[in-house]
Amino acid sequence: MTNKSGSARPSSPASPYSDPINGVLPKTDVALDLTRAALVVTDPQIDFMSVQGAAWGAFGESLTEHDTVSNLGRLFAAAKAVGIPVVISPHYYYPHDHTWDFAAPGEALMHKIHMFDRRGPLSLEGFAGSGADWMPEYKQFIEDSKTIVCSPHKIAGPQTNDTLFQLRKHRVDQVILAGMAANFCVESHLRDFVEHGFEVAVVRDATAASKVPEGDGYLAALTNFRWLANALWTTDTAIERLNAAFAAAEPEKRLVAAI
Repeated sequence: MTNKSGSARPSSPASPYSDPINGVLPKTDVALDLTRAALVVTDPQIDFMSVQGAAWGAFGESLTEHDTVSNLGRLFAAAKAVGIPVVISPHYYYPHDHTWDFAAPGEALMHKIHMFDRRGPLSLEGFAGSGADWMPEYKQFIEDSKTIVCSPHKIAGPQTNDTLFQLRKHRVDQVILAGMAANFCVESHLRDFVEHGFEVAVVRDATAASKVPEGDGYLAALTNFRWLANALWTTDTAIERLNAAFAAAEPEKRLVAAI
């Protein structure tokens, strides 16, 4: 259930993820203009999102709780239906990345469990079905010869790849942001986008995060999303906004999107 602002209504008084009843932050939103908007998805890959993936032990509970895999699939379908650019910011590690001299804990964990490993930047040997590959549910959307697949980011943010360049080249300044993981790559992309002048709507249940002894990453991410994102939507709200913007578009623009 959502309220008029697109935020989730409290599911129960005990839910740690419920929006505050008497919050003090001003309410803001994004009025979608499909000529300026894109869906950006971080790391829709097996190692993050599948029970077969290397990180399921840390992320599986949150993925299941928020029905993230299904919600992200619905979001992909809606973005394709209205014809906005879909941009993937993936995560790959090549053998030379494992020779770094230092790392932060998140990096060290990913290297330790061999998340997103590939044989090399110019090789697809062993890629299909590996942890670095796309979730099978999303291949129909990503491998349609229209989706923009960026070069890999190496830690969490788009500073090390060409995501911003691709968005600028498509005259995009509104981003619908989803993917993995909420308090890591999604939050890092959000922070960089807003610092570069983009409007960003984060889709709160088309992402998930780790639950480890060090803390609940999803709860940490929600706290920061509320401060940083121009809008915090559910998947249902994002789809409603996309469909409404499409219905309001000029007929010739709707025709172009359908081609």
